Amino acid sequence: MTAGSSDVAAIAAAYEWPEPSPGRGTWVRANMVATVDGATAGDDGRSGTVSSPVDREVFRVLRGLADVVLVGAGTARTEGYGPAKVNQDLLARRRERGAADAAVVVQVTRSGRVETGRGMFDPPRPGLVVLADGDPDALTRAREAAGADQVLLAGHVRSGGMDLADALEQLAARGLTRVLCEGGPTLLGALAQANLLDELCLTTSPAVVAGDAARAVTGAAVDPRGYRLAGLLHEGSTLLARWVRDR
Repeated sequence: MTAGSSDVAAIAAAYEWPEPSPGRGTWVRANMVATVDGATAGDDGRSGTVSSPVDREVFRVLRGLADVVLVGAGTARTEGYGPAKVNQDLLARRRERGAADAAVVVQVTRSGRVETGRGMFDPPRPGLVVLADGDPDALTRAREAAGADQVLLAGHVRSGGMDLADALEQLAARGLTRVLCEGGPTLLGALAQANLLDELCLTTSPAVVAGDAARAVTGAAVDPRGYRLAGLLHEGSTLLARWVRDR
């Protein structure tokens, strides 16, 4: 199946959001781009360097379908994140299901240092921060940047650190069930390790970078089995695949 880079309705139909994962209140979808040799960024460290017009259109559509954009704070700083914006073509779809007009950006951090640029924590959709409890300096930094009410404590630094399952439960309690994770690779690895990654949308860019660029998912090894191909689009030599975890 081919995908025109301007056909928002067709892309949205191809990426229709599944129901929440059984036993949990959320469905966690990750979206990453990688070259044919596995690099997720160019020599400038940015994913946009290896992206393409159709990949960026899918990026915008997936954000338009999500309740949450979940991202590591380091990635948010590197990529210069701001509040999520929604393609006008998707606003009616969101409103029909009673969703807010845009996803909320949720930064995961251990240090409390977060990206604050471009009105990240301004109304009407101020961002959230996920932080493990137990580090008073990190908590102070996060609350000063985001506001006390915008910091979710999930897990404890003295008992294993971040508890991403708890964070997802807190988001679901706020009615935020469609979680789109945009990386980085360490956060994706943590989600996979905790068996919380339901779906990986992976764009393969027709480029070779070599060097020591990061992979799409890093961290401790996980069971390599259990994902099935749920969809495959292409435009030119760019491939856009949906891989869904069999439960």
